[in-house]
Amino acid sequence: MLEVKVLLEDREMPKKWYNVLPELMDLKTPFSPPLDPATKKPLDPSKLEAIFPKALIAQEASMEKMIPIPEDILKVYNIWRPTPMYRAAKLEKALKTPAHIYFKNESVSPPGSHKPNTAVAQVYYNMKEGVKRIATETGAGQWGSALAFACNYFGLKATIYMVKVSYQQKPYRRSMMQVWGAHCIPSPSDKTNTGKAILKQQPDHPGSLGLAISEAVEDAATHDDTKYSLGSVLNHVLLHQTIIGEELKLQLKKVNVKPDILISCVGGGSNFAGLVLPFVPDVKAGKKIRMIAVEPTACPTLTRGYYAYDFGDVAELTPLLKMYTLGHKFIPPKIHAGGLRYHGDAPIICQLVKEGIVEGRAYHQKEAFKAAVTFARAEGFIPAPETAHAIKAVIDEAIKCREEKKKKTIVFNFSGHGHFDLGSYDLYFEGKMEDYHLEKKYIEQAFKDLPKI
Repeated sequence: MLEVKVLLEDREMPKKWYNVLPELMDLKTPFSPPLDPATKKPLDPSKLEAIFPKALIAQEASMEKMIPIPEDILKVYNIWRPTPMYRAAKLEKALKTPAHIYFKNESVSPPGSHKPNTAVAQVYYNMKEGVKRIATETGAGQWGSALAFACNYFGLKATIYMVKVSYQQKPYRRSMMQVWGAHCIPSPSDKTNTGKAILKQQPDHPGSLGLAISEAVEDAATHDDTKYSLGSVLNHVLLHQTIIGEELKLQLKKVNVKPDILISCVGGGSNFAGLVLPFVPDVKAGKKIRMIAVEPTACPTLTRGYYAYDFGDVAELTPLLKMYTLGHKFIPPKIHAGGLRYHGDAPIICQLVKEGIVEGRAYHQKEAFKAAVTFARAEGFIPAPETAHAIKAVIDEAIKCREEKKKKTIVFNFSGHGHFDLGSYDLYFEGKMEDYHLEKKYIEQAFKDLPKI
């Protein structure tokens, strides 16, 4: 019988996060540190203490290759981790491909995605330093629900600024946050100076992750008992997600499988990083592993953005980060993959793209949903719209294997389920879903808005 599920025992769960930062220091493309917007010089880490706990600031720049996971975090991880790895044999059959397809199922966490891997860690470190409340942003609601879950577990309050278009499209994500005791606010809101200014200019503004970040950072910076928490982009966030790839390596070894292609969707870069970063040393050592980062054509950061220093938010409250960007003032179209509507990407991922280690790829949302339906009808699991983009790339690579008569092993991250995104599926089946192609003039405008470094 084919071994469909590859499982790890609780005792086999990795006890350390993998830190890729030391591996990046000898690449041709130098890793560029965050800059202070006022001085344009490397940021003094102490300036981050207004919004982050010291432990996370230390992790942001750590050069330790493996960082121990505290026991209290492991106890919470143990609720759903280790997560299963599946062989997608039914999808292989449906595609008539010689490729072997595997996926790491991160949708089994209580909030339904990979996001709790860092939410639990961030809330723990905040709790240890006496923080009482955390403010954050969320796009599709996956991050917001994960932070609400973690705050509930460790006894902190949570204020979550949810991008307005997603707040309207995905009411049940909002409900999840409320079940776990969080206060969820549509962004732009009248709760912050940033939100008020935007609403004055554009009362029907759909919101963006960059704007929601501005509101959450302002909230944290103006309340002594509050810190800010980010669900993607920064180094410490990617670090916490590497438990995905660390588990995956153990599971692949159990079935004596070596990956040829690793695929995941990318918004800010956290679930992609969690899957691929533990494999970066293998690639540097000469192993041929393709890493494909998939994004929407409506927000094509890696595939059409500029590699430059930019702000992480609309109101210019964050440090300057070296990344592929569409400009911090960019407002993405109202696609249903809310978690992929971000103007930039994690500097670590962007450096790997610039280096040629990671490939960027973009798809329209209708073809992503078509791929999601193909997958669901074969394997049963209904993907989130974000995950659907990764699945489209998986199917394309599997068909390419069929056409070239090549047997390859494709592994992807099933980053979240689509149970609260069924309204989006309804629009797809009704033929009411739109595709968006970002016109060149909007990308040219992004270049004009970039800070001059």
